[in-house]
Amino acid sequence: MGIKVLVVDDSSFFRRRVSEIVNQDPELEVVGTANNGAEAVKMAAELNPQVITMDIEMPVMDGITAVKQIMASKPIPILMFSSLTHDGARATLEALEAGALDFLPKRFEDIASNKDDAILLLQQRIKALGRRRLFRPISRTAPVIEQAPSSLERARPNLSMPQARQASLSRSTAGAVNNTTLNTSVQDKPRANGVTRASGKKYKAVLIGTSTGGPVALQKVLTQLPANYPHPILLIQHMPAAFTPTFATRLNSLCKIEVKEAETGDVLKPGCAYLAPGGMQMMLERGGVHGRIKVLAGKPEMNYKPSVDITFASASKVIGAEILAVVLTGMGADGREGARMLKNTGATIWAQDEASCVVYGMPQAVTVAGIATKSIALEQMAESILKETAGG
Repeated sequence: MGIKVLVVDDSSFFRRRVSEIVNQDPELEVVGTANNGAEAVKMAAELNPQVITMDIEMPVMDGITAVKQIMASKPIPILMFSSLTHDGARATLEALEAGALDFLPKRFEDIASNKDDAILLLQQRIKALGRRRLFRPISRTAPVIEQAPSSLERARPNLSMPQARQASLSRSTAGAVNNTTLNTSVQDKPRANGVTRASGKKYKAVLIGTSTGGPVALQKVLTQLPANYPHPILLIQHMPAAFTPTFATRLNSLCKIEVKEAETGDVLKPGCAYLAPGGMQMMLERGGVHGRIKVLAGKPEMNYKPSVDITFASASKVIGAEILAVVLTGMGADGREGARMLKNTGATIWAQDEASCVVYGMPQAVTVAGIATKSIALEQMAESILKETAGG
């Protein structure tokens, strides 16, 4: 039997369309549909779905309230459908904070330029959430795992995007990129202490790349950094253009450090995080003490706009070894080739551990390739970053 899915939307047309797409995949099965949040809460308890797709604006009970009630009673992975508007972005971020794990634009033409790609992406997102071993308790003393290449020999491929649609970066940036994720757990013995010890290395910047599950993960990390944090931070989150201004504003209101959507000409300064604009590519060029940001239009053939690979690759040329790059939760392998370029300069690469990821794709890609030197639980990531980089 496939992954059981509950489809929730007040539009009968949209319920039917999503149900058809879900049932086209032999690994998925729609077990019920609901036309408002109250029905969704009731059916979630009765049908035990493994994934719920949820609209935000509905009569009787809206999607955000439904998410809160479902997560409080019987947590289930939830994928939100959102409009690409300022209000839609704000509501989606509230739904993610309430416990939803992922989101997609409600208009299929906004998901991908090609209809078949949009269908495949929706199916893949649902399967990724359905396979998530959700709600395992994350200990506040969860271990840091030191990675050794010898423990990474049992990887097996699991395509996260249709191969026929793969695009590549130019060799001058991050090399060929594919979105193959590998399913291997690292078997190295963890340290007794959950927070990594400082290496004593000097740093000029921190780079963080993420995708599915990233908004909540970034909030957890950034809200723990002090206002006088001594380095600039570059943030690359896969997110639509309509969402990044709202997300940056939200983070800025919650964090002690400054958070802003990056703009061309921004000179990197300590204690400020720069979020890559959706639909664009954020690159680093020489200028000022730490570097200067250049924002470029994303090429149509690029799978990710913004792309972690693009930003990491440009930073490898401007700053090089004095970078701590962190790859957090997300589907696919974006960031692997850029991280490889950074590591070749002597930069430090960390990955989020499997247990705390919403989707262990991007962190796994850098881990199984032997690029990441540590796997760290999300609960320990901010403290580990502070210990590693606070000294300079």
